[in-house]
Amino acid sequence: MPAKSFNRSDRVSAELRREIALLVHAAVREHALPSVSVSDVEVTRDLDMATVFVTALIGDKGPEATKALNELAKEFRRELSRSMKLRRVPELRFRYDDSVDKGERIESLLRGEAGIGNGE
Repeated sequence: MPAKSFNRSDRVSAELRREIALLVHAAVREHALPSVSVSDVEVTRDLDMATVFVTALIGDKGPEATKALNELAKEFRRELSRSMKLRRVPELRFRYDDSVDKGERIESLLRGEAGIGNGE
């Protein structure tokens, strides 16, 4: 079985995920933002743009937190340029990852239907 090859954008994406998670955690505390965590980072092949997906502990606070993180993106990028060994740090764009919210909604619907099917 051949080994899976990881291209540069995958490696940069993984490193950015670790570094940005630390920066976001600090920003949440420092700026009193709603609690969010970094779920994924996708980097373009040319490494010019990185889309950072975040999830919120309180689902309806996610868009508010994402907006605040986008406002802090330049500061994060400056910090990353100091901590990472990259010639050019990608521009950061934060997006709210609603997959957790959708999963919880589906789970609650399934639980509700299971109650109906049991003669209740």
